[in-house]
Amino acid sequence: MTRSERLADQLDWYWNQNLRPRLNGLTDEEYFWEPVPDCWNVRPRGAGEWTMDSVSPAPVPAPVTTIAWRLGHIIVSCLGYRVAWHFGGQDVDSRTFAYAGTADEAVKQLEEMYARWNAGVRELSDADLDHPPAVGPERFPMENRILHVNRELIHHGAEISLLRDLYLRQHGTVPRPA
Repeated sequence: MTRSERLADQLDWYWNQNLRPRLNGLTDEEYFWEPVPDCWNVRPRGAGEWTMDSVSPAPVPAPVTTIAWRLGHIIVSCLGYRVAWHFGGQDVDSRTFAYAGTADEAVKQLEEMYARWNAGVRELSDADLDHPPAVGPERFPMENRILHVNRELIHHGAEISLLRDLYLRQHGTVPRPA
């Protein structure tokens, strides 16, 4: 197994065993659920388009974010930019990206971007992993960038999973499987 395959497999294991199964059955109500006031979310931009709440610089402390916001962040910031920079994907701009207006659409966007990222990582040679990428702001070896993306997806995936758990238990009851 090559180094790039090991790096891709690390994230692929998490994707297949944890994150992707936890997204099964995600409803639009959960997707947009705001557990506290003043959450950052994905909201209508107009004419059927959606945008993600943000300001720069981000407030401190940062607002609580919804599942929709976290999925949008993974799709665009964690994966989209890097797929475009490193693997010849279409340029992504967080200000104009067509954020998903439904949970199903967001999961499809995530699956597509994850597949592109994973395929690109698997094609990298050891030399590619040892050097900084030619495109993008990163000046660390590509292997560091991949490990960073892996951490980001694991981190934000765990937050999404926690929000799903909280959503299911918000009224003090846990639905039992049939």
